[in-house]
Amino acid sequence: MGKISGFIESGREAPHKTPVDERVKSFREFLQPFPPETAKTQAGRCMDCGVPFCMQGCPLGNRIPDWNDLIYRDRWQEAFIALDSTNNFPEFTGRLCPAPCEAACVLNVNQSPVTIEQIEKEIVEKAFESGWVTAKPPRHRTGRTVAVVGSGPAGLAAAQQLNRAGHTVTLFEREPRLGGLLRYGIPDFKMEKDVIDRRLAVLEAEGVVFKVNADVGGNIGWQEVKGTHDAVVIAIGSETARGLPVPGADLKGVHFAMDFLRQQNRRVSGDDPLATGGASSQEAAIVATGKRVVILGGGDTGSDCLGTSHRQGATSVTQLELMPAPPEVRLAENPWPLWPVIYRTSSSQEEGGDRLFGLRTERIIGKDGTIKALEAVKIEVVKNADGKMELKPSDGAVITIPCDLLILAMGFTNPVADKVAADLGVTLDRRGNIAVNDDFCTNVRGVYAAGDAQRGASLIVWAISDGRECARAVDEALRGDTSALPTRGADMPFDPHRY
Repeated sequence: MGKISGFIESGREAPHKTPVDERVKSFREFLQPFPPETAKTQAGRCMDCGVPFCMQGCPLGNRIPDWNDLIYRDRWQEAFIALDSTNNFPEFTGRLCPAPCEAACVLNVNQSPVTIEQIEKEIVEKAFESGWVTAKPPRHRTGRTVAVVGSGPAGLAAAQQLNRAGHTVTLFEREPRLGGLLRYGIPDFKMEKDVIDRRLAVLEAEGVVFKVNADVGGNIGWQEVKGTHDAVVIAIGSETARGLPVPGADLKGVHFAMDFLRQQNRRVSGDDPLATGGASSQEAAIVATGKRVVILGGGDTGSDCLGTSHRQGATSVTQLELMPAPPEVRLAENPWPLWPVIYRTSSSQEEGGDRLFGLRTERIIGKDGTIKALEAVKIEVVKNADGKMELKPSDGAVITIPCDLLILAMGFTNPVADKVAADLGVTLDRRGNIAVNDDFCTNVRGVYAAGDAQRGASLIVWAISDGRECARAVDEALRGDTSALPTRGADMPFDPHRY
Protein backbone atom coordinates (compact mmCIF):
# COMPACT_ATOMS: atom_id res chain seq x y z
CA MET A 1 0.00 0.00 0.00
CA GLY A 2 1.04 3.59 -0.48
CA LYS A 3 1.28 5.10 2.98
CA ILE A 4 0.34 2.92 5.92
CA SER A 5 -1.09 5.82 7.90
CA GLY A 6 -2.29 7.84 4.91
CA PHE A 7 -6.00 7.38 5.53
CA ILE A 8 -5.51 8.48 9.16
CA GLU A 9 -3.39 11.53 8.48
CA SER A 10 -5.18 12.90 5.40
CA GLY A 11 -8.83 13.51 4.62
CA ARG A 12 -10.51 13.33 1.25
CA GLU A 13 -9.87 16.32 -0.98
CA ALA A 14 -12.05 16.90 -4.02
CA PRO A 15 -10.77 18.75 -7.09
CA HIS A 16 -11.29 22.50 -7.09
CA LYS A 17 -13.96 23.95 -9.38
CA THR A 18 -14.10 27.19 -11.29
CA PRO A 19 -16.44 29.53 -9.34
CA VAL A 20 -20.08 29.29 -10.37
CA ASP A 21 -20.39 32.88 -11.62
CA GLU A 22 -17.49 32.22 -14.01
CA ARG A 23 -18.20 28.71 -15.19
CA VAL A 24 -21.83 29.33 -16.20
CA LYS A 25 -20.56 31.81 -18.79
CA SER A 26 -19.09 29.06 -20.98
CA PHE A 27 -19.36 25.38 -21.85
CA ARG A 28 -15.74 24.64 -20.91
CA GLU A 29 -14.81 22.01 -18.33
CA PHE A 30 -14.48 23.54 -14.86
CA LEU A 31 -12.91 20.84 -12.65
CA GLN A 32 -9.31 21.76 -11.89
CA PRO A 33 -6.54 19.14 -11.94
CA PHE A 34 -4.82 18.06 -8.76
CA PRO A 35 -1.34 19.42 -8.09
CA PRO A 36 1.06 16.44 -8.17
CA GLU A 37 1.56 16.50 -4.41
CA THR A 38 -2.22 16.43 -3.81
CA ALA A 39 -2.59 13.44 -6.12
CA LYS A 40 0.16 11.65 -4.19
CA THR A 41 -1.47 12.43 -0.85
CA GLN A 42 -4.90 11.33 -2.00
CA ALA A 43 -3.57 8.11 -3.53
CA GLY A 44 -1.73 7.47 -0.27
CA ARG A 45 -5.09 7.25 1.54
CA CYS A 46 -5.75 3.91 -0.19
CA MET A 47 -5.49 1.09 2.38
CA ASP A 48 -4.79 -1.71 -0.15
CA CYS A 49 -7.50 -3.73 1.57
CA GLY A 50 -7.21 -7.49 1.75
CA VAL A 51 -10.54 -7.67 -0.04
CA PRO A 52 -10.55 -4.66 -2.41
CA PHE A 53 -14.25 -3.88 -2.55
CA CYS A 54 -13.47 -0.95 -4.86
CA MET A 55 -12.45 -3.44 -7.55
CA GLN A 56 -15.62 -5.44 -7.01
CA GLY A 57 -17.68 -2.27 -7.24
CA CYS A 58 -16.08 -1.42 -10.59
CA PRO A 59 -17.63 -3.29 -13.54
CA LEU A 60 -14.24 -3.19 -15.27
CA GLY A 61 -12.45 -4.61 -12.24
CA ASN A 62 -9.95 -1.75 -12.39
CA ARG A 63 -6.89 -2.59 -10.29
CA ILE A 64 -7.35 0.50 -8.14
CA PRO A 65 -5.03 -0.33 -5.20
CA ASP A 66 -2.20 -1.04 -7.66
CA TRP A 67 -2.27 2.32 -9.35
CA ASN A 68 -2.94 4.20 -6.12
CA ASP A 69 0.23 2.66 -4.69
CA LEU A 70 2.20 3.55 -7.82
CA ILE A 71 1.02 7.18 -7.77
CA TYR A 72 2.00 7.49 -4.13
CA ARG A 73 5.46 6.24 -5.13
CA ASP A 74 5.58 8.72 -8.04
CA ARG A 75 5.66 5.92 -10.63
CA TRP A 76 3.14 7.48 -12.98
CA GLN A 77 3.96 5.57 -16.15
CA GLU A 78 3.54 2.23 -14.40
CA ALA A 79 0.29 3.50 -12.91
CA PHE A 80 -0.92 4.25 -16.42
CA ILE A 81 0.06 0.74 -17.57
CA ALA A 82 -1.99 -0.71 -14.73
CA LEU A 83 -4.97 1.51 -15.56
CA ASP A 84 -4.73 0.95 -19.30
CA SER A 85 -4.70 -2.81 -18.80
CA THR A 86 -8.35 -2.82 -17.71
CA ASN A 87 -9.92 0.37 -19.07
CA ASN A 88 -9.82 1.46 -22.71
CA PHE A 89 -11.04 4.98 -21.97
CA PRO A 90 -10.17 6.23 -18.46
CA GLU A 91 -10.39 9.81 -19.75
CA PHE A 92 -14.14 9.17 -20.24
CA THR A 93 -14.82 7.35 -16.98
CA GLY A 94 -12.60 9.76 -15.04
CA ARG A 95 -15.01 12.52 -16.05
CA LEU A 96 -18.39 10.82 -16.38
CA CYS A 97 -18.62 7.72 -14.20
CA PRO A 98 -20.66 8.03 -10.97
CA ALA A 99 -17.86 6.05 -9.33
CA PRO A 100 -19.40 2.91 -7.82
CA CYS A 101 -15.81 2.09 -6.86
CA GLU A 102 -15.83 4.99 -4.40
CA ALA A 103 -19.17 3.90 -2.98
CA ALA A 104 -17.63 0.46 -2.33
CA CYS A 105 -14.35 1.82 -0.90
CA VAL A 106 -13.78 0.40 2.59
CA LEU A 107 -13.03 3.90 3.88
CA ASN A 108 -16.64 4.71 3.04
CA VAL A 109 -17.73 2.63 6.03
CA ASN A 110 -17.02 5.48 8.42
CA GLN A 111 -14.96 8.06 6.51
CA SER A 112 -14.87 9.66 3.07
CA PRO A 113 -13.67 7.34 0.29
CA VAL A 114 -10.48 7.65 -1.72
CA THR A 115 -10.80 10.08 -4.66
CA ILE A 116 -10.52 7.20 -7.12
CA GLU A 117 -12.22 8.85 -10.09
CA GLN A 118 -10.12 12.01 -10.00
CA ILE A 119 -6.89 10.04 -9.61
CA GLU A 120 -7.89 7.95 -12.62
CA LYS A 121 -8.34 11.13 -14.62
CA GLU A 122 -5.00 12.52 -13.42
CA ILE A 123 -3.20 9.36 -14.55
CA VAL A 124 -4.59 9.31 -18.07
CA GLU A 125 -4.18 13.05 -18.59
CA LYS A 126 -0.51 12.80 -17.61
CA ALA A 127 -0.20 9.80 -19.93
CA PHE A 128 -1.49 11.78 -22.91
CA GLU A 129 0.69 14.76 -21.96
CA SER A 130 3.76 12.53 -21.65
CA GLY A 131 3.20 10.60 -24.89
CA TRP A 132 2.52 7.26 -23.19
CA VAL A 133 -0.82 6.78 -24.94
CA THR A 134 0.24 5.26 -28.23
CA ALA A 135 -1.41 3.20 -30.94
CA LYS A 136 -1.14 -0.58 -30.50
CA PRO A 137 -1.89 -2.07 -33.90
CA PRO A 138 -1.95 -5.87 -34.06
CA ARG A 139 1.18 -7.67 -35.19
CA HIS A 140 -0.83 -10.03 -37.39
CA ARG A 141 -4.25 -9.90 -39.01
CA THR A 142 -6.56 -12.90 -38.71
CA GLY A 143 -8.35 -12.33 -42.01
CA ARG A 144 -11.70 -12.08 -40.20
CA THR A 145 -13.91 -9.02 -40.41
CA VAL A 146 -16.19 -7.54 -37.77
CA ALA A 147 -18.76 -4.75 -38.07
CA VAL A 148 -19.50 -2.68 -34.98
CA VAL A 149 -22.67 -0.60 -35.25
CA GLY A 150 -22.66 2.38 -32.90
CA SER A 151 -19.72 4.50 -31.70
CA GLY A 152 -20.63 5.07 -28.07
CA PRO A 153 -18.42 3.68 -25.29
CA ALA A 154 -19.54 0.06 -25.79
CA GLY A 155 -18.99 0.16 -29.54
CA LEU A 156 -15.64 1.91 -29.26
CA ALA A 157 -14.40 -0.55 -26.62
CA ALA A 158 -15.51 -3.57 -28.65
CA ALA A 159 -13.94 -2.14 -31.81
CA GLN A 160 -10.60 -1.42 -30.17
CA GLN A 161 -10.36 -4.81 -28.49
CA LEU A 162 -11.33 -6.77 -31.61
CA ASN A 163 -8.90 -4.77 -33.72
CA ARG A 164 -6.10 -5.42 -31.24
CA ALA A 165 -6.92 -9.13 -31.48
CA GLY A 166 -6.11 -8.90 -35.19
CA HIS A 167 -9.54 -8.75 -36.77
CA THR A 168 -10.38 -6.10 -39.36
CA VAL A 169 -12.97 -3.87 -37.72
CA THR A 170 -15.31 -1.39 -39.37
CA LEU A 171 -17.29 0.89 -37.08
CA PHE A 172 -20.56 2.34 -38.43
CA GLU A 173 -22.02 5.58 -37.03
CA ARG A 174 -25.20 7.25 -38.31
CA GLU A 175 -24.14 10.73 -37.16
CA PRO A 176 -21.57 12.90 -38.95
CA ARG A 177 -19.23 12.66 -35.95
CA LEU A 178 -18.18 9.69 -33.83
CA GLY A 179 -18.81 9.20 -30.15
CA GLY A 180 -22.53 8.49 -29.81
CA LEU A 181 -23.99 10.03 -26.67
CA LEU A 182 -20.47 10.84 -25.46
CA ARG A 183 -20.46 13.49 -28.17
CA TYR A 184 -24.11 14.38 -28.54
CA GLY A 185 -25.56 13.70 -25.09
CA ILE A 186 -22.84 14.80 -22.64
CA PRO A 187 -22.47 18.59 -22.26
CA ASP A 188 -19.05 20.03 -22.97
CA PHE A 189 -18.82 21.42 -19.44
CA LYS A 190 -18.55 17.78 -18.31
CA MET A 191 -16.35 16.59 -21.17
CA GLU A 192 -14.99 18.71 -23.99
CA LYS A 193 -15.12 16.90 -27.29
CA ASP A 194 -11.42 17.08 -28.11
CA VAL A 195 -11.10 14.44 -25.38
CA ILE A 196 -13.02 12.10 -27.69
CA ASP A 197 -11.15 13.18 -30.82
CA ARG A 198 -7.68 12.44 -29.45
CA ARG A 199 -8.80 8.92 -28.47
CA LEU A 200 -10.39 8.34 -31.88
CA ALA A 201 -7.06 9.26 -33.46
CA VAL A 202 -5.47 6.40 -31.50
CA LEU A 203 -8.09 3.89 -32.65
CA GLU A 204 -7.73 5.03 -36.25
CA ALA A 205 -3.94 4.70 -36.06
CA GLU A 206 -4.42 1.17 -34.76
CA GLY A 207 -6.42 0.29 -37.87
CA VAL A 208 -10.10 0.65 -36.93
CA VAL A 209 -12.06 1.81 -39.99
CA PHE A 210 -14.67 4.51 -39.32
CA LYS A 211 -17.76 5.10 -41.43
CA VAL A 212 -19.88 8.13 -40.45
CA ASN A 213 -23.27 9.14 -41.85
CA ALA A 214 -23.74 5.39 -42.07
CA ASP A 215 -27.22 4.68 -40.75
CA VAL A 216 -27.46 0.90 -40.55
CA GLY A 217 -31.12 0.11 -40.98
CA GLY A 218 -31.48 3.34 -42.97
CA ASN A 219 -29.13 4.08 -45.86
CA ILE A 220 -27.30 0.78 -45.21
CA GLY A 221 -29.17 -2.48 -44.72
CA TRP A 222 -28.62 -4.77 -41.74
CA GLN A 223 -28.53 -7.75 -44.09
CA GLU A 224 -25.84 -6.04 -46.15
CA VAL A 225 -23.68 -5.47 -43.08
CA LYS A 226 -24.14 -9.03 -41.83
CA GLY A 227 -23.50 -10.51 -45.26
CA THR A 228 -20.15 -8.74 -45.69
CA HIS A 229 -18.69 -9.41 -42.23
CA ASP A 230 -17.86 -12.49 -40.20
CA ALA A 231 -19.48 -11.02 -37.09
CA VAL A 232 -21.63 -8.02 -36.18
CA VAL A 233 -21.67 -6.23 -32.82
CA ILE A 234 -24.76 -4.10 -32.17
CA ALA A 235 -23.94 -1.21 -29.85
CA ILE A 236 -26.73 1.26 -30.64
CA GLY A 237 -27.46 2.31 -27.08
CA SER A 238 -30.86 2.75 -25.49
CA GLU A 239 -32.43 5.84 -26.99
CA THR A 240 -36.17 5.40 -26.55
CA ALA A 241 -36.98 8.13 -24.06
CA ARG A 242 -39.68 7.62 -21.44
CA GLY A 243 -42.62 9.84 -22.31
CA LEU A 244 -45.11 11.76 -20.20
CA PRO A 245 -48.64 10.33 -20.64
CA VAL A 246 -50.65 13.33 -19.46
CA PRO A 247 -52.95 15.82 -21.17
CA GLY A 248 -51.01 18.59 -22.90
CA ALA A 249 -47.84 16.59 -23.52
CA ASP A 250 -48.07 17.43 -27.22
CA LEU A 251 -47.94 21.20 -26.68
CA LYS A 252 -45.15 23.27 -28.20
CA GLY A 253 -42.36 23.76 -25.69
CA VAL A 254 -42.37 20.16 -24.41
CA HIS A 255 -39.18 18.37 -25.43
CA PHE A 256 -37.13 15.29 -24.61
CA ALA A 257 -33.84 15.91 -22.83
CA MET A 258 -31.66 14.39 -25.54
CA ASP A 259 -33.15 16.62 -28.24
CA PHE A 260 -32.26 19.62 -26.07
CA LEU A 261 -28.75 18.41 -25.27
CA ARG A 262 -27.94 17.27 -28.82
CA GLN A 263 -28.76 20.68 -30.23
CA GLN A 264 -26.54 22.49 -27.75
CA ASN A 265 -23.64 20.09 -28.26
CA ARG A 266 -23.84 20.70 -31.99
CA ARG A 267 -23.82 24.45 -31.42
CA VAL A 268 -20.69 24.19 -29.28
CA SER A 269 -19.00 22.11 -31.99
CA GLY A 270 -19.93 24.64 -34.68
CA ASP A 271 -22.34 22.23 -36.39
CA ASP A 272 -25.93 22.71 -37.51
CA PRO A 273 -27.92 22.33 -34.26
CA LEU A 274 -30.86 20.86 -36.16
CA ALA A 275 -28.82 18.22 -37.99
CA THR A 276 -29.98 14.63 -37.60
CA GLY A 277 -27.80 11.82 -38.87
CA GLY A 278 -26.16 14.05 -41.43
CA ALA A 279 -29.36 15.82 -42.49
CA SER A 280 -31.26 18.82 -41.18
CA SER A 281 -34.55 18.23 -39.36
CA GLN A 282 -37.69 20.34 -39.58
CA GLU A 283 -37.93 20.92 -35.82
CA ALA A 284 -37.38 24.33 -34.29
CA ALA A 285 -34.41 25.18 -32.14
CA ILE A 286 -34.78 24.32 -28.45
CA VAL A 287 -33.26 27.02 -26.25
CA ALA A 288 -33.76 28.02 -22.63
CA THR A 289 -32.75 31.67 -23.06
CA GLY A 290 -35.17 33.96 -21.23
CA LYS A 291 -37.54 31.11 -20.38
CA ARG A 292 -38.98 29.56 -17.26
CA VAL A 293 -37.63 26.02 -17.54
CA VAL A 294 -38.98 22.97 -15.77
CA ILE A 295 -37.06 19.68 -15.89
CA LEU A 296 -38.81 16.41 -15.05
CA GLY A 297 -36.20 14.01 -13.69
CA GLY A 298 -33.50 14.33 -11.07
CA GLY A 299 -30.85 12.01 -12.51
CA ASP A 300 -27.67 12.76 -14.45
CA THR A 301 -29.53 13.66 -17.64
CA GLY A 302 -31.79 16.08 -15.79
CA SER A 303 -28.74 17.61 -14.15
CA ASP A 304 -27.07 18.03 -17.56
CA CYS A 305 -30.17 19.85 -18.79
CA LEU A 306 -30.05 22.04 -15.68
CA GLY A 307 -26.44 23.08 -16.28
CA THR A 308 -27.16 23.69 -19.96
CA SER A 309 -30.17 25.86 -19.08
CA HIS A 310 -28.01 27.95 -16.73
CA ARG A 311 -25.49 28.55 -19.50
CA GLN A 312 -28.15 29.41 -22.07
CA GLY A 313 -29.55 32.10 -19.77
CA ALA A 314 -32.85 30.70 -18.50
CA THR A 315 -34.95 33.06 -16.40
CA SER A 316 -35.56 30.29 -13.87
CA VAL A 317 -35.03 26.55 -13.69
CA THR A 318 -37.04 24.13 -11.56
CA GLN A 319 -36.18 20.44 -11.36
CA LEU A 320 -38.97 18.09 -10.31
CA GLU A 321 -38.41 14.61 -8.94
CA LEU A 322 -41.17 12.06 -8.64
CA MET A 323 -39.82 10.33 -5.55
CA PRO A 324 -39.56 11.98 -2.13
CA ALA A 325 -36.17 13.40 -1.17
CA PRO A 326 -33.72 10.66 -0.16
CA PRO A 327 -32.13 10.68 3.30
CA GLU A 328 -28.94 12.59 4.07
CA VAL A 329 -27.22 9.42 5.31
CA ARG A 330 -27.58 5.70 4.62
CA LEU A 331 -30.53 3.90 6.10
CA ALA A 332 -30.13 0.55 7.86
CA GLU A 333 -31.57 -1.28 4.86
CA ASN A 334 -28.96 0.31 2.58
CA PRO A 335 -25.64 -0.76 4.16
CA TRP A 336 -22.13 -0.46 2.76
CA PRO A 337 -20.92 -1.59 0.21
CA LEU A 338 -24.25 -1.18 -1.62
CA TRP A 339 -24.69 1.96 -3.68
CA PRO A 340 -25.72 4.63 -1.15
CA VAL A 341 -29.22 5.95 -1.77
CA ILE A 342 -28.70 9.37 -0.24
CA TYR A 343 -29.33 13.01 -1.05
CA ARG A 344 -26.80 14.28 -3.58
CA THR A 345 -26.10 17.66 -5.13
CA SER A 346 -24.60 17.67 -8.61
CA SER A 347 -22.29 20.39 -9.91
CA SER A 348 -25.18 21.78 -11.99
CA GLN A 349 -27.44 21.86 -8.95
CA GLU A 350 -24.73 23.81 -7.12
CA GLU A 351 -25.12 26.48 -9.80
CA GLY A 352 -28.70 27.32 -8.88
CA GLY A 353 -32.30 26.48 -9.62
CA ASP A 354 -35.02 24.94 -7.48
CA ARG A 355 -35.39 21.24 -6.65
CA LEU A 356 -38.81 19.93 -5.73
CA PHE A 357 -39.34 16.34 -4.59
CA GLY A 358 -42.34 14.04 -4.43
CA LEU A 359 -44.31 15.68 -7.24
CA ARG A 360 -46.21 13.91 -10.02
CA THR A 361 -47.18 15.89 -13.10
CA GLU A 362 -50.90 15.52 -13.85
CA ARG A 363 -51.55 18.00 -16.63
CA ILE A 364 -49.80 20.52 -18.87
CA ILE A 365 -51.57 23.81 -19.44
CA GLY A 366 -51.19 25.70 -22.70
CA LYS A 367 -52.39 28.71 -24.62
CA ASP A 368 -52.56 28.89 -28.41
CA GLY A 369 -50.88 25.48 -28.59
CA THR A 370 -47.87 26.47 -26.45
CA ILE A 371 -47.06 25.41 -22.90
CA LYS A 372 -47.64 27.96 -20.14
CA ALA A 373 -47.64 25.90 -16.93
CA LEU A 374 -47.93 22.43 -15.49
CA GLU A 375 -50.03 21.05 -12.69
CA ALA A 376 -48.60 18.53 -10.23
CA VAL A 377 -49.74 16.81 -7.04
CA LYS A 378 -47.67 15.94 -4.00
CA ILE A 379 -47.20 12.20 -3.63
CA GLU A 380 -45.90 9.87 -0.93
CA VAL A 381 -44.68 6.30 -0.81
CA VAL A 382 -47.09 3.98 1.02
CA LYS A 383 -47.33 0.24 1.55
CA ASN A 384 -50.43 -1.42 0.12
CA ALA A 385 -52.34 -4.44 1.44
CA ASP A 386 -49.93 -6.80 -0.35
CA GLY A 387 -46.93 -5.19 1.34
CA LYS A 388 -45.73 -3.53 -1.88
CA MET A 389 -44.75 0.12 -2.05
CA GLU A 390 -46.97 2.46 -4.07
CA LEU A 391 -47.01 6.15 -4.94
CA LYS A 392 -50.21 7.91 -3.89
CA PRO A 393 -51.28 11.55 -3.62
CA SER A 394 -50.56 12.79 -0.10
CA ASP A 395 -53.19 15.53 0.26
CA GLY A 396 -54.77 16.04 -3.16
CA ALA A 397 -53.61 19.65 -3.40
CA VAL A 398 -52.68 20.74 -6.94
CA ILE A 399 -49.49 22.78 -7.44
CA THR A 400 -49.26 25.00 -10.54
CA ILE A 401 -45.77 25.79 -11.84
CA PRO A 402 -45.32 28.40 -14.61
CA CYS A 403 -43.34 26.96 -17.52
CA ASP A 404 -42.20 28.06 -20.99
CA LEU A 405 -39.95 25.07 -21.67
CA LEU A 406 -40.58 21.60 -20.25
CA ILE A 407 -37.72 19.12 -20.58
CA LEU A 408 -38.47 15.43 -20.10
CA ALA A 409 -35.45 13.71 -18.51
CA MET A 410 -37.14 10.64 -17.07
CA GLY A 411 -34.82 7.98 -18.42
CA PHE A 412 -34.84 5.57 -21.33
CA THR A 413 -36.84 2.41 -21.83
CA ASN A 414 -35.11 0.44 -24.61
CA PRO A 415 -33.04 0.70 -27.80
CA VAL A 416 -34.53 1.69 -31.14
CA ALA A 417 -34.30 -1.89 -32.34
CA ASP A 418 -37.44 -2.55 -34.41
CA LYS A 419 -35.50 -2.39 -37.67
CA VAL A 420 -32.73 -4.78 -36.65
CA ALA A 421 -35.32 -7.17 -35.22
CA ALA A 422 -37.29 -7.14 -38.46
CA ASP A 423 -34.31 -7.33 -40.84
CA LEU A 424 -32.15 -9.87 -39.00
CA GLY A 425 -34.74 -11.68 -36.90
CA VAL A 426 -32.96 -10.70 -33.69
CA THR A 427 -35.07 -11.42 -30.62
CA LEU A 428 -35.95 -8.67 -28.16
CA ASP A 429 -36.62 -9.30 -24.47
CA ARG A 430 -39.78 -8.25 -22.66
CA ARG A 431 -38.38 -4.77 -22.05
CA GLY A 432 -37.51 -4.24 -25.71
CA ASN A 433 -33.76 -4.73 -25.27
CA ILE A 434 -31.80 -6.99 -27.60
CA ALA A 435 -31.78 -10.44 -26.00
CA VAL A 436 -28.34 -12.08 -25.63
CA ASN A 437 -26.85 -15.09 -23.88
CA ASP A 438 -23.92 -15.08 -21.46
CA ASP A 439 -21.55 -14.61 -24.42
CA PHE A 440 -23.38 -11.50 -25.67
CA CYS A 441 -24.63 -13.47 -28.68
CA THR A 442 -28.15 -12.95 -29.98
CA ASN A 443 -30.36 -15.74 -31.32
CA VAL A 444 -28.83 -15.04 -34.76
CA ARG A 445 -25.47 -16.72 -35.30
CA GLY A 446 -22.65 -14.22 -35.65
CA VAL A 447 -24.68 -11.27 -34.33
CA TYR A 448 -23.83 -9.88 -30.89
CA ALA A 449 -24.98 -6.95 -28.77
CA ALA A 450 -23.16 -4.93 -26.11
CA GLY A 451 -23.83 -2.05 -23.76
CA ASP A 452 -27.18 -0.37 -23.28
CA ALA A 453 -28.60 -2.05 -26.39
CA GLN A 454 -28.80 -5.32 -24.47
CA ARG A 455 -28.48 -4.17 -20.84
CA GLY A 456 -30.82 -1.21 -20.85
CA ALA A 457 -29.77 2.33 -19.97
CA SER A 458 -26.88 2.08 -17.55
CA LEU A 459 -23.47 3.50 -16.63
CA ILE A 460 -20.63 4.34 -18.98
CA VAL A 461 -18.36 1.94 -17.08
CA TRP A 462 -20.80 -0.92 -17.73
CA ALA A 463 -20.84 -0.01 -21.43
CA ILE A 464 -17.04 -0.23 -21.67
CA SER A 465 -17.03 -3.47 -19.69
CA ASP A 466 -19.69 -4.98 -21.94
CA GLY A 467 -17.78 -3.89 -25.04
CA ARG A 468 -14.62 -5.58 -23.78
CA GLU A 469 -16.36 -8.79 -22.73
CA CYS A 470 -18.36 -8.94 -25.94
CA ALA A 471 -15.10 -8.59 -27.89
CA ARG A 472 -13.67 -11.58 -26.01
CA ALA A 473 -16.72 -13.65 -26.93
CA VAL A 474 -16.54 -12.64 -30.60
CA ASP A 475 -12.81 -13.32 -30.72
CA GLU A 476 -13.28 -16.78 -29.22
CA ALA A 477 -16.04 -17.59 -31.71
CA LEU A 478 -13.90 -16.48 -34.66
CA ARG A 479 -10.59 -18.04 -33.62
CA GLY A 480 -11.48 -20.80 -31.18
CA ASP A 481 -9.79 -19.06 -28.24
CA THR A 482 -9.36 -15.55 -26.90
CA SER A 483 -5.83 -15.53 -25.54
CA ALA A 484 -5.19 -12.28 -27.43
CA LEU A 485 -7.52 -10.32 -25.15
CA PRO A 486 -7.22 -9.84 -21.37
CA THR A 487 -9.91 -10.94 -18.96
CA ARG A 488 -11.69 -8.63 -16.55
CA GLY A 489 -9.18 -6.73 -14.42
CA ALA A 490 -10.29 -8.13 -11.06
CA ASP A 491 -9.77 -11.66 -12.37
CA MET A 492 -6.22 -11.36 -13.66
CA PRO A 493 -2.82 -11.04 -11.96
CA PHE A 494 -1.19 -7.67 -12.47
CA ASP A 495 1.90 -7.75 -14.66
CA PRO A 496 2.87 -4.31 -15.98
CA HIS A 497 5.24 -5.86 -18.54
CA ARG A 498 2.39 -7.73 -20.23
CA TYR A 499 0.82 -4.59 -21.74
